[in-house]
Amino acid sequence: MVAAPAFIDRQAELRELNTLLDNPRPQLLVTHGRRRVGKTRLLLHWAEQTGHPFMYWVARREPPEAARRGLATVLWQWGRPGRDSSEIPSYGSWALLFEEMAQWIGSQRVIVILDEFPYAVEADPSLPSHLQAAWDMHLKNTTVFLVLAGSHIGMMVDLLNYDAPLYGRSTGQFPIGPLPFSALADFFPAYSPAERVATYAVIGGVPAYLERFQADRSLGENVRAHLFNRSGMFRNDPAVLIGELVRETRNYEAVVRAVAQGNHALTEIARSAERSTSHVPVYVNQLIRLGLLERRLPATVPPDERRSSKRGRYHLRDPYLRFYFRFIDPNLEMLEQGLTELLWERIVEEFRAYVGGTGFEELCREWVLVQARKGRLPFQPELVGSHWAPNAQVDVLAINWREKSILLGECKWGAQTVGRSTVRELVEKAPLVAPGKDWQIHYALFARSGFTDAARAEADTVGASLVDLETVDSALREALTEL
Repeated sequence: MVAAPAFIDRQAELRELNTLLDNPRPQLLVTHGRRRVGKTRLLLHWAEQTGHPFMYWVARREPPEAARRGLATVLWQWGRPGRDSSEIPSYGSWALLFEEMAQWIGSQRVIVILDEFPYAVEADPSLPSHLQAAWDMHLKNTTVFLVLAGSHIGMMVDLLNYDAPLYGRSTGQFPIGPLPFSALADFFPAYSPAERVATYAVIGGVPAYLERFQADRSLGENVRAHLFNRSGMFRNDPAVLIGELVRETRNYEAVVRAVAQGNHALTEIARSAERSTSHVPVYVNQLIRLGLLERRLPATVPPDERRSSKRGRYHLRDPYLRFYFRFIDPNLEMLEQGLTELLWERIVEEFRAYVGGTGFEELCREWVLVQARKGRLPFQPELVGSHWAPNAQVDVLAINWREKSILLGECKWGAQTVGRSTVRELVEKAPLVAPGKDWQIHYALFARSGFTDAARAEADTVGASLVDLETVDSALREALTEL
């Protein structure tokens, strides 16, 4: 088995953290991201390479007294190394502990990481108030770099609400997302671009998932070995991920399941989830707030109508949740009976269309954004997305309302080269999609398997760009190195 490198990518995040660190003022940074995304690994890697002293504490689900004891132990091991833990004094309040921390930090630039902070807040809801008082009275007079980290995105964001104790104290928010598609080349150096796109459509860029997959196995072998394992991390994570973030887990799982099965409008979600149409928007909005769902609008909806538009459709942001609830969750009985090969055969029947409609389309839109940032498009788009309406669907759409310019793109994940008819079909959609008759229209076609000579000739006639998978892959990898 080929081992994955110990630390991959995250150069942009490291630069941002170092920029904050270069500011000599005290910092209170709030960072969050889903489970398994590598928050702790990133923060510890960064802290170690800064050369500054740092202390790291991870909260657990335990009583406040035990939490204070744990943090006190970390503080004393940092400030008084070699001290017997039995000699460490007990702190009867957070105020006393934070005051001692401030005194020991003094004028040093010390990085303090309080990880899984929401667990400590759950045990003692008064903790943010104590931290706020300690910041105002002591810590802001030091040069501490305090990091509050957690997987519960909602609770971490709530820490900074207008009515929250820490409102106005934070010097920055630092969300940590999955690795980009381009990073998969470091995990799977022998995979072809198509194999990496398919892998990305299954598990996304979550480092813990990527590290678990074996680079010398095919995607199918990895799926059968890990995702079909009844006791493994992959089987448990979806329920744990949702259950840690919300109560009424069953209702939220029903909504996630409905969206994964292809229901994207609120009425469709309510019907599939068998939930009241009056309740589903509450669940959907909470899932959006927690970063699990996103609301998409056709890119052709005018800017002044986007906030109030009723054309929103809801999609899962997390590739693994999308794959799990699409293919694994509905077939758990099959797995329990050990019918893994049959399930894989069923998945394969739909897999090409699934990858094309999820991972590949998303990466093509990302390619357009990369070209836009480099000024390589015929116009500078204000928005990149897609378009849907009863009379026309467009996979990739970039638009500039002021210049009245639009780019229409079609994505093809088939095994056959794209022919002339596909180019013509895209051009014929233009009158149905463009907001007006006086718009300048551009075209792009994206294909996994390339284009026929007839397609290239037709593209030259209409001025369409033809982009194969290797071009998408190389452009995204190049963009990653430039971050």
